[in-house]
Amino acid sequence: MLIDFFAHHWLLVIISIVCSYLVSSVNTSIIVTGIVRHEDIRKLGSGNAGFTNVLRCVGKVPAVITFVGDFLKGVLSIMIPYLLTWGWDSADAQSERGILMYIAGLFAILGHMFPLYYKFKGGKGVVTTASVMLMTDWRALVLTLLIFLIVFIITKTISKGSLTAAVFYPFITAGLRFADTAGILSVTAPTKEPTPMFIACVFAITLLSSLAVIIKHKENIKRILNGTEKKITAKK
Repeated sequence: MLIDFFAHHWLLVIISIVCSYLVSSVNTSIIVTGIVRHEDIRKLGSGNAGFTNVLRCVGKVPAVITFVGDFLKGVLSIMIPYLLTWGWDSADAQSERGILMYIAGLFAILGHMFPLYYKFKGGKGVVTTASVMLMTDWRALVLTLLIFLIVFIITKTISKGSLTAAVFYPFITAGLRFADTAGILSVTAPTKEPTPMFIACVFAITLLSSLAVIIKHKENIKRILNGTEKKITAKK
């Protein structure tokens, strides 16, 4: 039961949450823009402290550095509970490790969005969410990235692709894990024999992650609705 999980592993949960949040509170876009332009990226362009705004307002190289930094946040955050549970080899233990990793991933995303070191005003979490997907279930990343690319190619709008992928993310994740229990995709399963509790927790956590990404895109949603959202053209 979930209550038993938290009762037995509360210390690991707290360590995973705190460490992932603090690691992800380091905002690459703010640091890079400060070095290159001596300005705060949150006062430029859309005001978002993330990859897309750096690409538009600062340049390609700073944007690539921002992307790498934001991506590594998720990788490092997920590695924390993974290393803390090194040697957990049974099916039940792997499910419990997986829950810890997804929890760490959620707080990695929240740390990027609401960084402690920058007055809780950060980015929208798309790149960090992608790295969390890679570390928890690479199959979910492949499928959501495919959705993102299809929508982006059609609309030339990063925010539309990101929002669409965010909507599908929890359902794709839960669907893949359910397929693992049925033995359909067991060869590619990161967690062997996932328990029903694990699947329910994974869906709930990824749903929260998706909602956070969508909420952080509220201004983009407004611009999409009134037709003023900027597109990325070939020239740009």
